[in-house]
Amino acid sequence: MNPQFGRVLTAMVTPFRSDLSMDYERAGELARAIIESGSDGVVVAGTTGESPTITMQEQARLFRAVREAVGDRGTVIGGAGANSTAECLELCHYAEEAGCDAVLLVAPYYNRPSQEGLFQHFWHVAENTRLPIILYNIPGRCAVNMEPATTARLARHERIVGIKEACGNLDQVTDVISRVPEDFAVYSGDDSITLPMMAVGAVGVVSVAGHLISRQIQQMVRDFLEGRVAEAARRNRSLFPFFKSLFITTNPVPVKAALRLAGWDCGGVRLPLVDATDAEVQRIREAMDALEEGVDLPRRV
Repeated sequence: MNPQFGRVLTAMVTPFRSDLSMDYERAGELARAIIESGSDGVVVAGTTGESPTITMQEQARLFRAVREAVGDRGTVIGGAGANSTAECLELCHYAEEAGCDAVLLVAPYYNRPSQEGLFQHFWHVAENTRLPIILYNIPGRCAVNMEPATTARLARHERIVGIKEACGNLDQVTDVISRVPEDFAVYSGDDSITLPMMAVGAVGVVSVAGHLISRQIQQMVRDFLEGRVAEAARRNRSLFPFFKSLFITTNPVPVKAALRLAGWDCGGVRLPLVDATDAEVQRIREAMDALEEGVDLPRRV
């Protein structure tokens, strides 16, 4: 399978100012720091970036700000998913204009399309954008599961090149990989099962923990690919408590708290999300303190 966009991509938070307006300058700084500390690229304005509560105009400007900040240092993938096909396509065009390398398209949420509806949605978008498309299957957030047969049908389109699979089911992941072309990239959508997914053929991860420990995740991936499986497994076990701490409440609330602890205040979250409680922050701090190699992201000065 072809990891043309890299093996470790970080699904980036969207920084806000104290009044919860967009902080485009901080977004560019954070994207550069994430890539310089080990990620191959970033996903901008995806669901970790609070896409449900940022406007399409804010997303368009965020695509441009991060692309300009990153330059050719790494991959920039625009989060352009929506539960309206027309809006999804409009966001894809914004990503094209900003110079993104690809788009990540989450399955339409709430309206619960059938498998044929999912197929028609993604195929229509693929027919009307110039950018490569990475699908995103996350049934727990979208209330619909894209079945392996549907993914395989979509993989026939020349612009649909991969999937971020967050179904949490290794049987389904294996089924997907067995059906899609060899050059179709399957990414883990959950940090904690990246290594098991790679064991059945995934190419890497679209990560949340990559904000803070990209280099360590890269080393785990490299150890596995180069045959040091026991070392990869040991590293995975070491990182596992931190992976889990970032999901003690709704993403991206914990990772924004973790960034703040690491010296990168990216603001709060927009309603209806609320900031981490003191008890949740303490659990995140303890998981960060327990990291054998600390945090990769340099402290912001």
